[in-house]
Amino acid sequence: MVITTTMLVRDGDQSLSSTFASRYVRSSLPRFKMPESSIPKEAAYQIINDELMLDGNPRLNLASFVTTWMEPECDRLIMSSINKNYVDMDDYPNRCVNMIAHLFHSPLGEADAAVGVGTVGSSEAIMLAGLAFKRKWQNRRKAEGKPTNRPNIVAGANAQVCWEKFARYFEVEMKEVKLSEGYYVMEPHKAVEMVDENTICVAVMFGSTLNGEFEDVKLLNDLLAQKNRQTGWDTPIHVDAASGGFIAPFIYPELEWDFRLPLVRSINVSGHKYGLVYAGVGWVVWRSQADLPDELIFHINYLGSDQPTFTLNFSKGSSQIIAQYYQLIRLGFEGYKNIMENCTANTKVLREAIEKTGRFEILSREAGVPLVAFALKDNSKYDVFDISHSLRRYGWTVPAYTMPENVHDIALLRVVIREDFSRSLAEKLVSDLEKVLKELNSLSPAAVAPAADTTEGNGRSEMKKSVGEAQEEDSKNSKEVVPARRTSGPC
Repeated sequence: MVITTTMLVRDGDQSLSSTFASRYVRSSLPRFKMPESSIPKEAAYQIINDELMLDGNPRLNLASFVTTWMEPECDRLIMSSINKNYVDMDDYPNRCVNMIAHLFHSPLGEADAAVGVGTVGSSEAIMLAGLAFKRKWQNRRKAEGKPTNRPNIVAGANAQVCWEKFARYFEVEMKEVKLSEGYYVMEPHKAVEMVDENTICVAVMFGSTLNGEFEDVKLLNDLLAQKNRQTGWDTPIHVDAASGGFIAPFIYPELEWDFRLPLVRSINVSGHKYGLVYAGVGWVVWRSQADLPDELIFHINYLGSDQPTFTLNFSKGSSQIIAQYYQLIRLGFEGYKNIMENCTANTKVLREAIEKTGRFEILSREAGVPLVAFALKDNSKYDVFDISHSLRRYGWTVPAYTMPENVHDIALLRVVIREDFSRSLAEKLVSDLEKVLKELNSLSPAAVAPAADTTEGNGRSEMKKSVGEAQEEDSKNSKEVVPARRTSGPC
């Protein structure tokens, strides 16, 4: 509902006037300093509501993995719990942790409680998992009388940016497995070769941000187990299932990637991606209590009872946790399976339609996160950045970006298929894409939309943007800022 009237007070009398007839619309909205005087609540609402109209449509933001639609009943639950603090909640977080742990085949007995926590997203979840690995490694090294000052993590160059954040913030070396043309995820043999006695864990991307592909956790587990036997080390695996964790159990149930593999000690997943909850919730689950050092857990009782806590922040909203609990009990296994099957089917339709244009090479895999990543076969007249720019005129936000180091010359577009991306929207997107291709083909290279940063090459001005630069430009509408050289969708 949009309010267009404002209660005004004149000489003690109240009168109702149109907001747009008041003095409040003749002044600019304060941006950097708090205003000296108050304004009526109706005017404040109207002014901000009008400015929000300039934001992009979240439903048409195909760059984002984040959920943009939930049922009205859940919306009401969210609003009714908007004033509840996470630390004041009863058992809802524990219920969600246990449901997710069982989904990931945690080796729990009938009476056992799962070990895990709710977070604000996979970034916090990864920080917590990384801290647990680092502390366990330090404790083991101290017991062996060995130095503890050079911990490292092995991950692919396609790793989400929050892994680099963890490494930088908590002083852990990041050892990257370089990608190669045609293989855009971490290669397990190369990863195991890079493991040494200072490796606190190998991080696996189960759903690469670049092309949605699942990395081979089973092969990595087998190779790493062999190396552990040969060296006497105990190097574990963390699975970053931010995107894939709520997909594989329903679409690829036979795929071994979770706690069925003995070296997988912790898994994170984003509730606000394919967990089907609005932005602001993630989860991290450990294999057992032994994998989470007790010295990292704090116990507080000043809220009325003993509460163990292992989070980077204390107070936070509870509404997303309640929304996750709603989705888990409302949908159940059957409901999630139906939704993921729909996403997969719509992905297939979109992939086939894009292939049918004859202009693109598909770089995503059929088995993986439901998305389509594709590159131009011929970029002599225009490139994927021109296409991304032109699609904005039709309301679509489709990111264009380059691959990481070693395959940086490959530029691609990516369309993420979420629950609310219907077959009709897929058909409309393809129709608009074909219009854009026709328009760009009719233009000379000089007439194509100019790049923000260009370098001469191949006889034309070529756009050279990293995934960070391209998606930072997209952030004006999508509110997602991606640092250079990383493929950082929301966590």
